[in-house]
Amino acid sequence: MHYTPIPTRYDAMEYRRCGKSGLLLPAVSLGLWHNFGHVDMLENARNILHLAFDSGITHFDLANNYGPPPGSAEENFGRILQQDFHGYRDQLVISTKAGYYMWEGPYGEWGSKKYLVASLDQSLRRMGLDYVDIFYHHRPDPNTPLEETMAALDLIVRQGKALYIGLSNYQAEEAAKALAILRSLGTPCLIHQPKYSMLVRDPEQGLLDVLGKEGVGCIVFSPLAQGLLSDRYLQGIPSDSRAARDFFLKRKDIDERRVAMLRQLNTVAQQRGQSLAEMAVAWVLRDPRVTSALVGTSKVQQVDDNVNALKNLAFSAEELRKIDGILANKQSAA
Repeated sequence: MHYTPIPTRYDAMEYRRCGKSGLLLPAVSLGLWHNFGHVDMLENARNILHLAFDSGITHFDLANNYGPPPGSAEENFGRILQQDFHGYRDQLVISTKAGYYMWEGPYGEWGSKKYLVASLDQSLRRMGLDYVDIFYHHRPDPNTPLEETMAALDLIVRQGKALYIGLSNYQAEEAAKALAILRSLGTPCLIHQPKYSMLVRDPEQGLLDVLGKEGVGCIVFSPLAQGLLSDRYLQGIPSDSRAARDFFLKRKDIDERRVAMLRQLNTVAQQRGQSLAEMAVAWVLRDPRVTSALVGTSKVQQVDDNVNALKNLAFSAEELRKIDGILANKQSAA
């Protein structure tokens, strides 16, 4: 069936300036890490993308290794893009990344110029694109000189294969060095993508300060902590959950004390008129240095759930104090 986006799709979404750049990103962006590979139902992926765009989500985030199998999320996204979003490319921000293992041999991962240029060429072919809007180095490479990796990112922009450059999973000190190199090359970094949630607050230890000082945007992944910050685990571990599969989210991490902590957070969310997931997304967006929350969904309804967080982004000092107290008790008990 032919897809026509609804004309009111931009009315309710909040768009935030990405650092000091000219680019605006939706406060909620859609990540295609899970649920868009060849092992998944293509029609479900298609419906999620339709509702996301209808909700004002203009930013779709991928990586070379997303699937499974690796590369298949880009292939499926490219197929849906060509079939359903023809004529809307200029209304979309499409990002991809390279850094993790993709092919055998010494040139199939990390941060060499050889790998990064080849990987993006493959990504563009899989998606059927001439360029991506943002290309990220997905993780720091401890063995390749930072100057080589940043020079490769600069080259990719000058070749016209990406409009902007991003970094992901860089800690504060290394991020500061990378930002300085990119600025000296004339291709400043647009955005950084760290893991950040109420349960993972590492970016508060210097990274957000670096990004704020340098005028670099920040898009956070896993704001729901792999779904832990939702109502799915308030009564334990559902059989169809990520924790039940014991892969990225481990069964051992969801003990009685953790469930009790989630229930306390859920009480605060209910007092705010939100679900726990909505409050979790709103919580990361409370910081003005955070441009966008990158969410993943397995069901169409979850798109609405995440966008609904934007209805209440304000936190009182008392609410933040309560949340910090709940989290502090969790940490002291661990």
